[in-house]
Amino acid sequence: MPYNQLLKEDLHHVFINTIDLWSFLDNKSIFITGGTGFIGCWLLESLLYVAEEKEKHIKVTVLTRNCEAFKLKAPNLANDPKLKFIEGDIRDFAYPADDYDYIIHAATDSSTGLDKINPLLMYDTIVEGTRHILDFANQQRVSKFLYISSGAVYGKQPKGITHITEEYFGAPDPTDTQSVYGQGKRSAELLCSLYAKKYGIETMTARCFAFIGPYLPLNAHFAIGNFINDGLQGRPISVKGDGTPLRSYLYAADLVIWLWTILLKGKSVFPYNVGSDEEINIKSLAEITTSSFKVKQNIVISIKPDISKQPERYVPSINRAKEDLNLRQYLDLRKSIIKTIDFHKNLQKMKLSNNLFQ
Repeated sequence: MPYNQLLKEDLHHVFINTIDLWSFLDNKSIFITGGTGFIGCWLLESLLYVAEEKEKHIKVTVLTRNCEAFKLKAPNLANDPKLKFIEGDIRDFAYPADDYDYIIHAATDSSTGLDKINPLLMYDTIVEGTRHILDFANQQRVSKFLYISSGAVYGKQPKGITHITEEYFGAPDPTDTQSVYGQGKRSAELLCSLYAKKYGIETMTARCFAFIGPYLPLNAHFAIGNFINDGLQGRPISVKGDGTPLRSYLYAADLVIWLWTILLKGKSVFPYNVGSDEEINIKSLAEITTSSFKVKQNIVISIKPDISKQPERYVPSINRAKEDLNLRQYLDLRKSIIKTIDFHKNLQKMKLSNNLFQ
């Protein structure tokens, strides 16, 4: 059973909530960078679903750093004949000879840990890579270009702001080397604006916050992924901190609805926050996660909370997306967690079954 059969309900949900968009993509070509990451996998799954189930003809080329590694991660996508993969570095890959109508630039995943291991390389990858792909977009004269940015461009969320808007013009601390991801994304957004002004490229920007769903790494620095992994392994839910920071989570199927809508209906050089505006603290997130398993695990909080301090926040305002593009959150957090857990359980069974018959 291919992975997309496990996702079929979600992919149908994506289709029916983007049904008016697919005529724009029929008989078109799309080039995607970062197509093998969390967001990229969902973009590819939705494209394949529409192509197979709804008989749309869409050509897709994916840039990846390592084709063999992707085959291990998602063999259903890596081996699909409807997808074309080229291997290379986003900063200097050789431009393919094919023609493209749309480009989605989703490269440089924040889950790599490169910001700590080699922050200069992360910054160069984001900025030089964005310029390289923008040059390709200009060469191609693409209809639209979607840049997957991040809420990290805002820097630390001020204590007096509960939901950060696109009109907030704060920034990460330029003296803090840990802010390299956000600084790189800010510079890349500026490049998109410069290319839009100079070359007339329609550049849409999605400032992504926090998400949950299949393909999210369970062993990276994402709290929700770590909690689900703990539960799947039957061990206590480990909170690395005091549990007070506030976050919000959008389910992956909703995320991909937002991204296709922003690409095809969004305004150029007009960033949209992408995420949920329903805040929850990390301790409560751990509690919901453990209660979503049949066998509840204990929760271990590593640091005692300091009640004199206001909790850190990372929660977007999504009014612009709601009002301009009629976007919304469809799936609530508890259902999102349960669906993600069920996906991983079914995936484990599927892999075990395949191994038994090899």
